[in-house]
Amino acid sequence: MSFRVRFTLEAKSDLERLYGFLVEQDAQAAERALKIIDRAWTILEEFPFSCRKAEDSNPFLREIVIPFGSAGYVALFEIEDRETITVLAVRHQREDDYR
Repeated sequence: MSFRVRFTLEAKSDLERLYGFLVEQDAQAAERALKIIDRAWTILEEFPFSCRKAEDSNPFLREIVIPFGSAGYVALFEIEDRETITVLAVRHQREDDYR
């Protein structure tokens, strides 16, 4: 079974913000980061339950860790139903928390 991955406006905004920050530092690294992040969505399409729970009280709210360099990214997502996953937010691992 394969899930459809969709994004909230906030998650899309997070991705744009993270890309914008990195592209100012290193354009090639920004492109590599986008490719690695895109690969994470393919994992969600097939194996969303393999990702860690974000809350003990909600088994459908989960996080995927996306390694990149010495740190990486974390995406918060919800398994909506048997067909749909919604990415709610994305942050760099060194950021405090989701916005």
